[in-house]
Amino acid sequence: MPALHPSQPDTSARSVVNLTEAEEARYAELQRQALDFARHGETATLRLMVESGLPVNLCDHKGQSLLMLASYNGHLDTTQMLLSLGAEVDRRNDRGQTPLGGVAFKGYRELAELLVSHGADIEADNGGGMTPLSFAALFGRRDVVAFLKSQGAKLRMRDHFLGIGGSLLKRIVM
Repeated sequence: MPALHPSQPDTSARSVVNLTEAEEARYAELQRQALDFARHGETATLRLMVESGLPVNLCDHKGQSLLMLASYNGHLDTTQMLLSLGAEVDRRNDRGQTPLGGVAFKGYRELAELLVSHGADIEADNGGGMTPLSFAALFGRRDVVAFLKSQGAKLRMRDHFLGIGGSLLKRIVM
């Protein structure tokens, strides 16, 4: 399984110097480790890797960035560190989802507040017309719903399952 997302240009050392096959394999392994460190909240180790030259917006084979993995798995400190090092707050995965959409789905209000404070788009379409507010409402994440509404988010999703324009979600959000 490749560590870099195939649509991302390779800005690693390989493009500057010639690496042996063994060195390339080691670099790929370091990328996989970094993705795991983000997923598991290994903040200090991941910081060292990024500060040593690993791309802060590194993505896995599904387009999941370090920031997406850290925030989706509830790691506030790791998310803060990645943002402080310049991670793209609205970088989408292959399904069109943003980190804010992921934390809204999971119900992580503190992470939602952090992402919004760094400029996350509260109205971003995360696929199929679903916004972060839609995810939070659909999955009963009332704290996140309240926060996103306090930031001006509007419910715009159509409730295709009931065939009624957003009425179920509007009842949850209201």
